[in-house]
Amino acid sequence: MNVIIIEDEKPSARRLQRMLKAIDITAETMLHSVEESLEWFQKNPHPDVIFLDIQLSDGLSFEIFEAIDIKSAVIFTTAYDEYALQAFKLNSIDYLLKPIDEDDLKKAVNQYTTQKSYNQAVTLDFNDIKKLLVNPIEREYKKRFSVKVGQHIKLINVEDIECIYSENKGTYAHTVEGRDYLLDMTLDQLEDELEPHLFFRVSRKFYVNINAIKDIISYTNSRLQIKLNHYKEQEVIVARERVKDFKGWLE
Repeated sequence: MNVIIIEDEKPSARRLQRMLKAIDITAETMLHSVEESLEWFQKNPHPDVIFLDIQLSDGLSFEIFEAIDIKSAVIFTTAYDEYALQAFKLNSIDYLLKPIDEDDLKKAVNQYTTQKSYNQAVTLDFNDIKKLLVNPIEREYKKRFSVKVGQHIKLINVEDIECIYSENKGTYAHTVEGRDYLLDMTLDQLEDELEPHLFFRVSRKFYVNINAIKDIISYTNSRLQIKLNHYKEQEVIVARERVKDFKGWLE
């Protein structure tokens, strides 16, 4: 399999290169900008698969597809917002949320290799993606969770959940009643299950419900601290790289 990596953060690119090598895939070419990528595609045959970040050092990687008719399949490696992830997944092999998980990487590669032929690989249509980003697709999101409480099964409506957090390898929902319930899903698995207007992933450990936010306070290193109506067990901090998107989500 002929693959390239387009990623502006060189440590991330090298880490992905090592992860691919561990599953017998060699990525000899690593590109770090829109300009560098355009020049490379003009001079080289298109690879089978592109591992592609969205935000590059000199712009968005969309610009590459505006200028060149890319023939390769695409696996995104990004931390982009929920609507974009849904859109990209329709037109690409998969997206991998940073930091990339080894099992997710293997699954994405296997998804590509099991396709009948290269011509059946899903290609990226930039114009369709733009339309989807402007008009996100309609879909059903999770309305409730079923959790086991002793010998009983309890139903929890998502509106009654203040936050969802990970702790000691478990995922918990904290409700407006002040109770914590163990869920059978990871935070990553919840990415496409939660209504994005209602829940936002503020960090690797927390999703918060917009209706549960009591106060937002400036915190160290350009971060934000969130005070929820009832949850007080841990500090809920908006990661620095998510602050901009979080502020946009609040509007």
